[in-house]
Amino acid sequence: MTEPIFRWREGLAKTSKSAFGRVASLLGATEITSDIWDELEALLIQADLGVEITTEVIEALQRCSRDLGLLRSEELKVALRDELRSRLDEHGDISFAESGPSVILLVGVNGSGKTTTAAKLGALFVSQEKIVIFGAADTFRAAAVEQIQVWGSRLNIDVIAGQPESDPGAVAYNTVQAGIARSADIILIDTAGRLHTRFNLMQELQKIERVVGKASPGAPHAVWLVMDTTTGQNALQQARAFKEAVGVTGVILTKLDTSARGGMVFAIRRELGLPILFAGLGEKMDDLQIFDPNAFIEGILAAF
Repeated sequence: MTEPIFRWREGLAKTSKSAFGRVASLLGATEITSDIWDELEALLIQADLGVEITTEVIEALQRCSRDLGLLRSEELKVALRDELRSRLDEHGDISFAESGPSVILLVGVNGSGKTTTAAKLGALFVSQEKIVIFGAADTFRAAAVEQIQVWGSRLNIDVIAGQPESDPGAVAYNTVQAGIARSADIILIDTAGRLHTRFNLMQELQKIERVVGKASPGAPHAVWLVMDTTTGQNALQQARAFKEAVGVTGVILTKLDTSARGGMVFAIRRELGLPILFAGLGEKMDDLQIFDPNAFIEGILAAF
């Protein structure tokens, strides 16, 4: 087994052994009955695909079963794998500015892992020999600023920060200006976590988006939503709010290694229409992986 596939299997072990593991057990050497369909439907919902997607998957498998004359439930394994894979695009395109620094905003709710994700992204881009600058625009949580400064020191990445509780828009603006002055390739701006129901905080995020556009026309070039997969379907409503507020361009999934709810990936793709760019498969710096749909399917269905 190649190392990348092994890493995905290892990172998705919890999801694979929970609901999808029970799916594998269900689709054993038995005849296809109405009970099989009912049990499979319940397990896919438990795997956090969501009711609508689960219904669509079951209907597609039933059509396949009729068209191909499948008699044994184990024959559904291949059909299920193909159906799930068809619901994921190839990994999202990570494009950069044609000239000057590419400005990337990281947004999301409290506790989603934005600051740690910023560090992991910084490490990835540095390994690609890009010049990176961090913007510590989470000015209301002193620990966030300190955390990203520690990571900046370790990774040899400059960090632009302001005073505690200073205007995050000003920090973002200064970060972009510093990035231009220092010929940076990538500017990663870590924003404060905020509840999607707090109108004033979402307005503040919109202000940051406008401010960086003034510092560099065309910025931000990307807005990446960091989503905690352990929250499951509950994260979708939050994600919709961020997408409407600041035009999210891609999703980063965190804590997949500690979640049994990997099925939410399908809901994110269908409900939000956003590409999944990266997935966090562990706590180490290199555990943030570019999202690979084939490796993901292989990981969650490892028990098959």
